[in-house]
Amino acid sequence: MKTNVICSGGLDSVSLAHVIADRGELARLVSFDYGQRHRKELEFAAACATRLGVPHHLIDMRGIGASLTGSALTDDIDVPDGHYAEDTMKITVVPNRNAIMLTIAYGIAAAQGDDAVATAVHGGDHFIYPDCRPLFTEAFDKMQRAALDGYADVALYTPFVHRTKADIVTEGARVGTPFAQTWSCYKGGDRHCGRCGTCVERREAFDLAGVADPTDYADPDYWRVALASRKAG
Repeated sequence: MKTNVICSGGLDSVSLAHVIADRGELARLVSFDYGQRHRKELEFAAACATRLGVPHHLIDMRGIGASLTGSALTDDIDVPDGHYAEDTMKITVVPNRNAIMLTIAYGIAAAQGDDAVATAVHGGDHFIYPDCRPLFTEAFDKMQRAALDGYADVALYTPFVHRTKADIVTEGARVGTPFAQTWSCYKGGDRHCGRCGTCVERREAFDLAGVADPTDYADPDYWRVALASRKAG
């Protein structure tokens, strides 16, 4: 099954690309520049495509992203510190981002003769991001089948939608994903900050999976503080 993977350059999507490549089904990677402050993640997506020997489609969505205001990822708003599942992380929602990206990826898949579009949305995303939830992915798959009816048969593949980020680390490790060659930090600095929700979630996932975390964090111990604070709350 020829599969088109939406790849941000993050741990989840790069691991998914390696899992699908291990099965010999990876057709291409599709990435999106929507003006995100952590645009450096796209360098890691490009490196993943080169490493796995597949085409990399980088879609310029900056014009669209500029209109999707109100998010700490696209506006001059501070990315909050703390655990990923805190209410404060809702400021990182980019309205309808996944729906827009998936629509474009489906068009590319149909045009290129791919059988599936894969996205690495997972159970830990459900609290914050509505377009990562099973209700959305199931409805989107149905909608796209109608949109391409009679032209192409493209399925939506979401193997992690009911699984945790720790599960993704376990799966990624199984197929030799080079985790150091992935980027998660929403602040987009020279190093992973270790304090934003994505850094905390990343560090916690490695710990739960029992896999060594090769990431260079500016604050490598803050995740324990954030986790303890969430449990206490």
